[in-house]
Amino acid sequence: MEMAQNKPKIGSLMAHDRQISEGSAVPEPPESDTKLAAKAFRLANPPPLGLALGGGVARGWAHIGAVRRLEEAGFRPDIVAGTSVGALVAGFWRAGRLDALEAWARGLTKTRMLSYFDVMLNGSGLMGGKRLEKVMRRYLPPTEIADLPGKFVAVTAELATGHEVWLTEGDLADAMLAAYALPGVFPPKAIGGRWLIDGALVNPLPVSACRAFGARVVVAIGLHADAFNLGVAQRKEKFGALAETAIPDDGGAELERAAKGGFAEKLMLRRLFHAGNNAPGLGSVMLASFNILMDRITRSRLAGDPADVLVTPQVGHIPLLDFDQADQLIALGRRAVDDAMPQIETALEYMG
Repeated sequence: MEMAQNKPKIGSLMAHDRQISEGSAVPEPPESDTKLAAKAFRLANPPPLGLALGGGVARGWAHIGAVRRLEEAGFRPDIVAGTSVGALVAGFWRAGRLDALEAWARGLTKTRMLSYFDVMLNGSGLMGGKRLEKVMRRYLPPTEIADLPGKFVAVTAELATGHEVWLTEGDLADAMLAAYALPGVFPPKAIGGRWLIDGALVNPLPVSACRAFGARVVVAIGLHADAFNLGVAQRKEKFGALAETAIPDDGGAELERAAKGGFAEKLMLRRLFHAGNNAPGLGSVMLASFNILMDRITRSRLAGDPADVLVTPQVGHIPLLDFDQADQLIALGRRAVDDAMPQIETALEYMG
């Protein structure tokens, strides 16, 4: 009897068809009890959420603005995976110390940045990284990854094999140091009997790590979507100027004078990015190459395992080492999340 009452009448269907053929407006049918129940269930039982934060050197400060805005909107990820600077921001965020990291980032100036560059000529990286590590540990008390709220994954790569390594336990600061150990710039980090380096060499935007730990919906913050738009024109202008302007080689006399004056480290950094043979310096070549590498690998990885929502702060015009641009980068991160909010809400509603 109940089935007969719920079954639509033929006459009503014919009338419905006649309304459509005559071009009259047809009212939207009300949502069925089943759909309403399903929606209520999704709201009461949200799907496991994943957040992937990609690498991008200084551009990573955009992650601070992005996660702030996501948090304000009520986005509470169950799994957070970070590569390189993405792991740094994710770790501070999970540990409840994002305020300290943001304050430090906003206070950086070019002069202050130089004070953290401990140049080494006989190590496994251009910089020892000890000054930065000291700052990080000052703002981040000893923390075990297992004690963080929710799942945290720092993506690194093993130097010997090239294998992708996910750090999900142990000391949080050690994991972050390994995650941003860019080869040639910072020395590799020894963890668990393996030398680990920057995870951006194998997985610049770790959507796959979020999926592996059970995320049903993954929001990814990628920092290379526009790396080859305005940024190309800027690099062409910079490298073109270097090619047209000869920098005479003085046989090391300038460096000797700098050593006597106590500013040899600053001079070495300048020479690192401006070679004396009409070519870009070693640092410029390394960073430009790293930019290309991250862009190409990110495209390849996302083609095989795309995020449900890809948030792309427009940060390609900011050089990779401009850590003193935190104010602008954080604002761009917030703006990108605002632009993507409709897609995030739709993904959460329909993909659970």
